[in-house]
Amino acid sequence: MIRVFAREPFVAATTDTVTLWDLPLNRPAELVGFAETLSARYCGRLQEFGFYSGEAISCQQRPGFGAPRVFRVSNATYCLDQELAEQVLVRPAGASPNA
Repeated sequence: MIRVFAREPFVAATTDTVTLWDLPLNRPAELVGFAETLSARYCGRLQEFGFYSGEAISCQQRPGFGAPRVFRVSNATYCLDQELAEQVLVRPAGASPNA
């Protein structure tokens, strides 16, 4: 008997994307979108703050011990915890969108 396990669909365009939480300090990036697991409520709220696809974003502070990090989006700064920042997908500057 052969068992087939369900897999998430492969998306070639996301090979160069990382989560916002994994973005290195002071490295510019472009916001790509949100993980499918992010609730519509949080997605809408982040968009109200300016988290739109194509926006410039960078990590300004990375304190230790899992503390929330500070991110700059356009002309504003926001502090996000790990659980939420891992749901935001970004493409570091210089990465090809068609990789």
